[in-house]
Amino acid sequence: METRVLEIKHLLELCKSDNRLAQLEVYRRYQQAMFNASLRIVKDRTLAEDIMQESFLKAFQRLDTFRGDAEFGAWLKRIVVNNSLTAYRKLTRYAEVSLDENADWEVENEAEAQAEVVAKAETVLKAMEEIHESYRMVLNLHYIEGYGQEEISAMMNISHGNCRTLLFRAKESLRKKLCVTLN
Repeated sequence: METRVLEIKHLLELCKSDNRLAQLEVYRRYQQAMFNASLRIVKDRTLAEDIMQESFLKAFQRLDTFRGDAEFGAWLKRIVVNNSLTAYRKLTRYAEVSLDENADWEVENEAEAQAEVVAKAETVLKAMEEIHESYRMVLNLHYIEGYGQEEISAMMNISHGNCRTLLFRAKESLRKKLCVTLN
């Protein structure tokens, strides 16, 4: 594990001197996770890919501001999430989308031979699609992306108390949807 941290630090030093091979290696290591983080927020593969690539460009341009307090991946993920939230806000500002129109990205049922865990995960994801978008957003950021309430408050420009309330209501809404789905 420590070797990997030293390796990343070395790659980042090379990236600071515009070493394209080092940048490509950093991109290769983090691109899938950053794409997934963006996709969970914007729900559009093409847009998520654009956001991910723009985020890498921004990160490489501002690499000198990375202090190393946190892991590079966490720093990069923050950039991706912020860019994704900005894009999401722009999308929702100009177009109202019903929940039915968002349904096309849902995971389709897989073969019955799939493990029970996969079926449960699909049920939860489907239920999340049916809850209010702000609830879905806060649940994604907290439980899937792993951000704390204070970080979510800052990202969504809401008070900590409002974030706590939103998270509580989101969990309750999801529980109710799951109870209806399972019964």
